[in-house]
Amino acid sequence: MYKYLGFVFLFIAANSFASEPLPWQYNFQPPATPVMEEIETLHEFLMFAMSGVVAVVLGLLAYVCIRFNAKANPTPATFTHNVAIEIIWTLIPVIILVILAIPSFRTLYFAEKIPTADLTIKVVGNQWYWSYTYPDHGNFGFDSYMIPDNKIQPGQRRLLEVDNRILIPAGKTVRFLITASDVLHSFAVPAFGIKTDAVPGRINETWVKVDKPGVYYGQCSELCGVNHGFMPIAVEVVPEADFEAWVEKQGGAITKVATQN
Repeated sequence: MYKYLGFVFLFIAANSFASEPLPWQYNFQPPATPVMEEIETLHEFLMFAMSGVVAVVLGLLAYVCIRFNAKANPTPATFTHNVAIEIIWTLIPVIILVILAIPSFRTLYFAEKIPTADLTIKVVGNQWYWSYTYPDHGNFGFDSYMIPDNKIQPGQRRLLEVDNRILIPAGKTVRFLITASDVLHSFAVPAFGIKTDAVPGRINETWVKVDKPGVYYGQCSELCGVNHGFMPIAVEVVPEADFEAWVEKQGGAITKVATQN
């Protein structure tokens, strides 16, 4: 019992700094990008709307059970329909769906409309690892494999740590071009609010802008074979100066990252 309470307290204390799944976590990871902030806002709005619908339906059911049970209404009604009620219970759901659709479309448009990017990273899904290329910085690239259990170091996250992380500069807009070399994969990082399929022979794209430095974890989210569960994604967000130093260390070319207005 105390063990489980400890997990709950750990979740409450650490949730606001999470960039990874936590024990007993039931909500989203804290948003790290504008897209994820929009998704979380939409989610909260939908939860309030659904709660209201559930409350109204439960209230109507309770009223019917009390008002029209055999004891309270010994003589059953003989009418078969009511045009006004049928119109009402048709129009009200339509209005509710329209109200829900407007912010949904707005969020979808915001996520899909990619702003001018400061840098581009090409992502290729393979069975069962990721390959990354930086075309704007000399076209250097590397493969990224999960660190196996027997090589995990203290403080590293089991099944989430990789030997080579993606590095991106904080506060810059990054465009990901995503494809696959063999079967379907999916490039997903929950804190970023992205989940984009990697399809052989096709290039999909998404974008992120992360202001808070740190390490953000994701995983392949499309069943792609026996080692599907062993394709983690680790994105490290660093200051621009650190990013440029890393690019030089990788043998890439420094391209000045533009500042967005």
